[in-house]
Amino acid sequence: MHAIDALGLDEMWWLVSPGNPLKPRAGMAPLPVRYRSAVRAARGYPIRATAIEQQLGSPYTYDTLLALTRLYPKRRFVWIMGADNLPQFHRWREWRRIAALVPIAVVARPGYDGAARAARAMGWLRRFVRPAADASDWTRWRPPALVFLQLPLDPTSATGIRAACPDWHQSPDYSFNPKALRDGVTRRLVR
Repeated sequence: MHAIDALGLDEMWWLVSPGNPLKPRAGMAPLPVRYRSAVRAARGYPIRATAIEQQLGSPYTYDTLLALTRLYPKRRFVWIMGADNLPQFHRWREWRRIAALVPIAVVARPGYDGAARAARAMGWLRRFVRPAADASDWTRWRPPALVFLQLPLDPTSATGIRAACPDWHQSPDYSFNPKALRDGVTRRLVR
């Protein structure tokens, strides 16, 4: 919610990925279960969970953002990522093109501020950094543009949650009728 306020967003779309190409699939819960978990976590906030990456057929951020900007030309998008992702951002497919397509907001994560600012990608991105005080003006920025958001730190880690309870997705809380699970953006069934 802090990022929504800092950027002055009308709403946020939470992209639930079919799989991160840089991470192993072993131990990953099925997409419908992860999607359902995101829907529950977003309840009560101006956040719409979506599994649109699966529908688009690509797990790559650039492909997703390019498709979103074409499918929804009247919407303005900003990519929000945790500072823990910035040290590996240079390994993402088409990372420079991601930065050239939409503004990027980097949310502080405990223990990653130094690594994020020293990231290999920052050698190129550094000249496009905007002041955090101007974050709500992001719709006026011409990409590439990047802002570091210094928000209250959230120590929650998906990796930590999975390690503490690797079978979380098999609990009765996550039994549901998959035919009733509709995407928050496209309204298609999430499979």
